[in-house]
Amino acid sequence: MDTIKQLQWRYATKKFNKSKKLTSTKLNILKEAFNLTATSFGLQTIKLIIVENKDLRTSLVKHSFNQKQILDASYLLVICIQNDISEEDINAYYDTIKSIRKTPDTILDPYRLELIDMMKNMSVEERQSWSKNQAYIALGNLMTVCAVEGVDSCPMEGFLPKEYDTILGLDKLNLKSVLLLPVGYRADDDMFSEFEKVRMPIDDTIIEL
Repeated sequence: MDTIKQLQWRYATKKFNKSKKLTSTKLNILKEAFNLTATSFGLQTIKLIIVENKDLRTSLVKHSFNQKQILDASYLLVICIQNDISEEDINAYYDTIKSIRKTPDTILDPYRLELIDMMKNMSVEERQSWSKNQAYIALGNLMTVCAVEGVDSCPMEGFLPKEYDTILGLDKLNLKSVLLLPVGYRADDDMFSEFEKVRMPIDDTIIEL
């Protein structure tokens, strides 16, 4: 598959085909892609909520500035961050490394303690901001994978996170919603799908030294 051709094909889908649904295979690819997203230190402080339920999504539309993609897409992906990052989170991460790679504590402990110390020196707000940066990496990764797989998507920041958190019960999971990505297939009558992509000349955006 021509990756650049697929990235040219991609656009922020304004109108989804309500009757065309992602296969379980495609959805599983997106799940794996999210889980394989690069994160700082490899510490995964982000979660992906997949919302299929139409009643739930209907209740979310008004908290998304009435953007109908929320309801009409095949699935609504909600990228979330943890409310905070604890020492237990970091220890669990390094314990997982030890379990998978059989790396001894003598090698892991300096990195473990350095990361614990770094997080302790941040405020809660700074730790949340750090996690939010990881969420944007995940969003970009998902959008690219969607394009390569021929799946349409629409990245969204325009929604009311507190309302989402309440409706989806995210507060009970110690999570905060930060980004949305409805995914599915474009409607045949979405005029935006036929628009030429507008980008600056590549020589104006790339600097080679």
